[in-house]
Amino acid sequence: MSDAYRIAGHGRLTPAKTIRFSFDGKTYTGLEGDTLASALLANGVHLVGRSYKYHRPRGFLTAGSEEPNALFDIARDSARRQPNVRGTVQEVFDGMKATSQNRWPSLSFDAGAINDVLSPFFIAGFYYKTFMWPRAAWNRLYEPLIRKAAGLGVAPTEADPDTYASRYTHCDVLVVGAGLAGLTAALTAARSGKDVIICDEQAEAGGALLYETGTRVDGKDGYDWARSVTAELAAMKNVRLMTRTTAAGYYNHNFVSLAERLTDHLPGAEASGPRERLWQVRAGQVILATGSIERPMVFANNDRPGIMLASAARRYLRQYGVAVGESVGVYCAHDSAYEAAFDLKRAGVRIAAIIDSREAPSAGLVDEARSLDIKVLTGHAVVNTKGRLRVKSMQVKALSSGKKRDFAIDALITSAGWTPSVHLFSQSRGKLIFDAEKERFVPGTYAQNSVCVGACSGTDAIHAVIGEAAAAGGGEAGYTGENAWRWTGGMLGAGEGAGADDHVKAFIDYQHDVCAKDIRQAVREGMASIEHIKRFTTNGMASDQGKLSNMHGLAIAAEMLDRPIPQVGLTTFRQPYTPVTFGTLIGHSRGALFDPARKTPIHQWADEQGAAFEDVGNWKRAWYFPKVGETKEDAVARECRTTRETAGIFDASTLGKIEVVGPDAEAFMNLMYSNAWSTLKPGKCRYGLMLREDGYVYDDGVVGRLGPDRFHVTTTTGGAPRVLNHMEDYLQTEFPHLKVWLTSTTEQWAVIAVQGPKAREIVEPFVEGADISAEAFSHMSVLECRVCGVPARLFRVSFTGELGFEINVPSDFGLSVWKQIYARGESLGACVYGTETMHVLRAEKGFIVVGQDTDGTVTPFDLGMGWAVSKKKTDFVGMRGLKRPDLIAENRKQLIGLVAKSNARLVLEEGAHVIVDPDTPKPVSALGHVTSAYWSGSLGQGIAFALIENGHSRKGETLYVPMPERNIAVEVVDTIFYDKEGARLHG
Repeated sequence: MSDAYRIAGHGRLTPAKTIRFSFDGKTYTGLEGDTLASALLANGVHLVGRSYKYHRPRGFLTAGSEEPNALFDIARDSARRQPNVRGTVQEVFDGMKATSQNRWPSLSFDAGAINDVLSPFFIAGFYYKTFMWPRAAWNRLYEPLIRKAAGLGVAPTEADPDTYASRYTHCDVLVVGAGLAGLTAALTAARSGKDVIICDEQAEAGGALLYETGTRVDGKDGYDWARSVTAELAAMKNVRLMTRTTAAGYYNHNFVSLAERLTDHLPGAEASGPRERLWQVRAGQVILATGSIERPMVFANNDRPGIMLASAARRYLRQYGVAVGESVGVYCAHDSAYEAAFDLKRAGVRIAAIIDSREAPSAGLVDEARSLDIKVLTGHAVVNTKGRLRVKSMQVKALSSGKKRDFAIDALITSAGWTPSVHLFSQSRGKLIFDAEKERFVPGTYAQNSVCVGACSGTDAIHAVIGEAAAAGGGEAGYTGENAWRWTGGMLGAGEGAGADDHVKAFIDYQHDVCAKDIRQAVREGMASIEHIKRFTTNGMASDQGKLSNMHGLAIAAEMLDRPIPQVGLTTFRQPYTPVTFGTLIGHSRGALFDPARKTPIHQWADEQGAAFEDVGNWKRAWYFPKVGETKEDAVARECRTTRETAGIFDASTLGKIEVVGPDAEAFMNLMYSNAWSTLKPGKCRYGLMLREDGYVYDDGVVGRLGPDRFHVTTTTGGAPRVLNHMEDYLQTEFPHLKVWLTSTTEQWAVIAVQGPKAREIVEPFVEGADISAEAFSHMSVLECRVCGVPARLFRVSFTGELGFEINVPSDFGLSVWKQIYARGESLGACVYGTETMHVLRAEKGFIVVGQDTDGTVTPFDLGMGWAVSKKKTDFVGMRGLKRPDLIAENRKQLIGLVAKSNARLVLEEGAHVIVDPDTPKPVSALGHVTSAYWSGSLGQGIAFALIENGHSRKGETLYVPMPERNIAVEVVDTIFYDKEGARLHG
């Protein structure tokens, strides 16, 4: 089909560059640079969708990202398909397949339109009331139907074949919006030498300058000025100019997310590389130049296809060369609509009439309109429209006499004024103030280093915009501008149809079919807060986030409540500013990278040896090493026995490792851990217990002191990130006076643990420059030396209760050193062992695992580890928490050991409850639960840990563990089951 509504000589697209695309199976042509909206309008297509609730015919309302109606399903092929794409933003490309949504069986004949006839039953609050009454049988009937009807578009069923990227970056100044204000601010900041990022969601920078007439900047036409400034910025090395990029969210500390569309506008053959990219930007200063959004007029049946904003009609004409109709009506309460009418008239489009609800528009406007042979009716209102699938006429009423008349039209453009786009400012936690004169909210109190300039700050005059933007950029513009626009206040809730008639549908939220009467009903039913009104009516809850409807809803509610608008409140603007695809948010984090597996330098070797692996956090850890014909139990029993009798070699690289360095490192450690560090000498180690502020155990690990100002801290395998965050949080907020630097070194060190009676015999030949004899290198010592010729940190520690060494070498050498250590160990009868054996050996010695034997509500005293809480320190994190009455109460759950009394070979189930008397009538109160349980080959019996009430005072008691078959009698014992004296540690 030909683009019959394209006007020769108008617009800025190249006519020779034609594109073929389809909509609902019909093929159309467009021009390169067209949006789907402009291309369809050029072909005379206005009907593009159906509304959510009433399934009313809908067309294009806007020309930008605030569009609530024109949502399409866009496909390149069967796999590359995306629903709910705004046609006013999506650029056309060769081969595009666009499909309308929310209709069946076709767009022009939609069975769901019966909802419009039944609309008296679908009043505001219908959804909530329906699910409350009547219950039972009725709910089973209509609840499934309502849920089936819910939602917009159809989610793709095939895996997304596209790729998505993400980047982090910093800049001195981030400018959001590349209109007049944004370009001025960016140019000023860039010329002063600052690193600048300027972004705009449109394909071309310029904002309203792309379609305004009469605007001159620096002596040039506004559009030409924008192009020249854009070229200058693009050529500057300290500027990143980003078009097709939406600032989606504004977070703390000037952190802004940018969603960049990379290939959505390209045909399939050219769409290589990532489809979209998420930028996470930290800016020294954020300049918001986000402009303003035109308000529609509110009147009966103001939603028909062909009814749109005046600014949209102007943009389709000036930027794309498209007329929105042949006979266009204009209805307004703001001067800017006249400019649109003048542009259309000069392009040869018939203007049926300008209907202005004001009695006295700005001076000269009416005269200019009449000089162009345009009829102007002031003090009049459009009170209704007609037309099934497209507007055919408008009914106009004189506000003074009530006399009505009809005008034949095929398009109607409206303007009730402009609303500053303050979404990002509000997301930054800035506070808005109300401009009563022009009935709009504008930025007030700033919470971050940011500034709003131009229309989004309420600045209307072009010379003031330029001055304000230049000052924000850190200098002076050196040029001025003129504008033909007459900026005056609009009217909220404007239009006769916004009044008291509860029988007409005067829409304010076009996507959710919320009418003016719904707001009034919400108030009559007791809603006084705008947040309650919003949820009751769903006004502003659609995918456009109320960009067009919020202010009208506020005004109508304020009128009903007889309160000033600020007293009614303001809804919350949440991220993202406009919808962002899941692919953009996820980036590379899908498939194998959705939950990335972390592997140690020894992983490949363990895999080749047939190890079974388990997931510990993100780490893949060797669980056990079965030999041919061995079960898991056989392998673990063999590994335990060999380690106790000879030696075992274990990959401990996954332990979290943090370097704490600085002149105040000792003071910092004293504050972060419950035990004392001042008495720890360099070359020695100490078990460290870390608490939360509430006194509960947070993490633990061995800490080695390498020097007066340096500590090597180890954490649990999954605890390194949170422990580092915990430390950083306190260092930056509570102890900023301390000179300390924290560095995560988890992946910098490979750790090889050698445990057992022959551990020294295995390790000693490889140690260079150090004496590791029992006399020279005692238990809980650390030294820096060379092992197998590479730099190493050697720890004399043990998690098995046996003589033990932990060899830390740079990760690049981990596998090489491991192979040499293992070869010697194997020749002496040692074995390699996995995490299951490690757990059995540690349990036999009574060593806890934070996160398994603790549950976030356990104190050091509950664990029997009061010795790890310093009595001499005056302060540490958790010290005050430990003094809370509930943390020293007598009935607290405490860690104890359990063994079965009648069947020594029985292994209790982890998580099983522990009770006093199995004959107690139900319900039975549990004393606690089993935290970990294992078969101990060394002891020839099952052993377990449990957290139970008053556990420490119950040693020797008989308790019971309910099991599916029977109740198991267990004896409460000490948590140390093996080598209570610790003689084996000293080798």
